[in-house]
Amino acid sequence: MTPVRVPERGGPQEIPRPESWLPGEPSPWSGLEDRTLSLDGIVGALDGRSPMSIRGRPTGGESTAGVLVALYDDPRVGGPHVVLTRRSPRLASHSHEVSFPGGRHDEGDPDLWETALREATEEIGLDPGLPSLVGRLDPLVTVSSRSLIHPFVALLPGPPELVPNPAEVEAVLHVPLAELLLDDVYREEEWIRFEVPWTVTFFELVGDTVWGATAAMLRQLLALSLGVDDRRNYRADL
Repeated sequence: MTPVRVPERGGPQEIPRPESWLPGEPSPWSGLEDRTLSLDGIVGALDGRSPMSIRGRPTGGESTAGVLVALYDDPRVGGPHVVLTRRSPRLASHSHEVSFPGGRHDEGDPDLWETALREATEEIGLDPGLPSLVGRLDPLVTVSSRSLIHPFVALLPGPPELVPNPAEVEAVLHVPLAELLLDDVYREEEWIRFEVPWTVTFFELVGDTVWGATAAMLRQLLALSLGVDDRRNYRADL
């Protein structure tokens, strides 16, 4: 009998892990027996939410960006899903990294919500009339690109038909939130960079690794939806 091959978790992203690092804490929801999420529950937890604080270590010189945290229910599979993208290997930086659709604010954008919608349309062909805004996660400063990212949580009416722009996006990922909540998917590491301690979050998907700012934003989304604290004793997110 031929053994069934188990798909490997983790992807081809280059992770600049320092030589000295330590395993981090378990997930914020590790103590929960019931981790069931529904779109109605997520909306109830995030409806009208405004940012509470800036995460990371802002210096005041960051560029601003808007990203779309697009959620939908898939009747074929069940449960809420989130849309992520794997960046094109053609890009000069952050190739193969997994992120939310979105990008830098342009002068022509009325606001950062419109930035997120415009970028999602350019990157994956999302109809900008489909997402309905639910609430906002806390903005987060990235270390390498020095961007202040503003995440907007939105609902889609169903599984979207998306086409990646090959100049920017290698693949569109439709990820069940239930998968992100599994103990063998989530992990943290403690890094020292620039002589400063950082908490780095990872989600190990089949064929992809979500880490850094995107993973930290997903962590907050899931924690808020489950009603648990995702900050605990963190120094700052990388």
